[in-house]
Amino acid sequence: MVPLIGIEEEYLVVDPRTRHVAPRAADVLAATKGVADVVHEITRFQVEARTPPSADLGELGSQLRAVRKEVADAARSCGLAVVASGIPVLGDVASPPLTDVPRYLQGRVLYRALQDEITICALHVHVDVPDREHAVYVGNHLRIWLPTLIALAANSPFFAGRDTGYASWRVITWGRWPVAGAPPYFSSYDDYELAVRALRESGALLDPKTVYWDTRPSPSLPTVEIRAADVPLDVSDSLTLIGLVRALVVTSLASVRRGDRGLPVSSEVLRAAYWRAARDGLLGDSLDMRHGTLVPAPVLAGRLLEHVRPALAEAGDLAFVEEGLDRLLRKGSGAMRQRRVHARDNDLADVVDDLIEATVA
Repeated sequence: MVPLIGIEEEYLVVDPRTRHVAPRAADVLAATKGVADVVHEITRFQVEARTPPSADLGELGSQLRAVRKEVADAARSCGLAVVASGIPVLGDVASPPLTDVPRYLQGRVLYRALQDEITICALHVHVDVPDREHAVYVGNHLRIWLPTLIALAANSPFFAGRDTGYASWRVITWGRWPVAGAPPYFSSYDDYELAVRALRESGALLDPKTVYWDTRPSPSLPTVEIRAADVPLDVSDSLTLIGLVRALVVTSLASVRRGDRGLPVSSEVLRAAYWRAARDGLLGDSLDMRHGTLVPAPVLAGRLLEHVRPALAEAGDLAFVEEGLDRLLRKGSGAMRQRRVHARDNDLADVVDDLIEATVA
């Protein structure tokens, strides 16, 4: 049986005249017509869209396009726009205005200046698994492929008016949080639970929902959540990544059923692979953690495709994902597009204009 998938995409609210992020998410949410599930996020610069669970990538694509259009139309009715970018290109975002929710305001007390760069947007993929123990073991298997997903999805090179030199600055800034980014390896679900209890005792967690590792068992559902990717600029790229993620989960589940709990790559090596992928994206070399060697990022993406090919074929997604990955590698990531637009006239306003147009293209 092909597992169901649920999707969350986060978008930035921008003023189309200044091209800066605008703290008016509440206005956009009030203007939506309720057709799609659109909710607030931690800052007032962001909104989040969610899809109902589905096993069909085509259906998910229709849902994502519809929700992007609805959010864009709502923003336009308020004199605003929304963009799919991993981090704000322009605007004064330090100490961002938080959504007036007690949990978020408690986080300001706990995390302090870490929240200065919390205005980040990602693609979250939820995939059905039998239970939380399977979710932990699947997470172990996914660890070695997360940097490849980061490179493919990189869409945050510019931050608050400057070029960071990274393809995904979101990944770097998010990784500074105490329980975020590259996930640890766990020998069992009990091991995971012990770690979460200790982290909560340390004060690093507000609650189980603030376990922000890039793979995690859902605290309330029998799913594994994968949250390594910047929100892609192009819905087609989102669907390619979603197809790869589900196939990775299915491939990992088959290994878990054979007693394989995943390759125990050290956290230090994984962090280095994250750094490489976030810095260079698809234009540099990536660390193949199975062999401990650097290879061009597109080559490693091809190895990922081969790794999950049987699962893609079983789901009926092989041709779709093959074509999507080939297209992504030929045209480049969102980060590469942002830099190409910027290179024309050295103007970040042009980058924001292109993001506004491409988010709903």
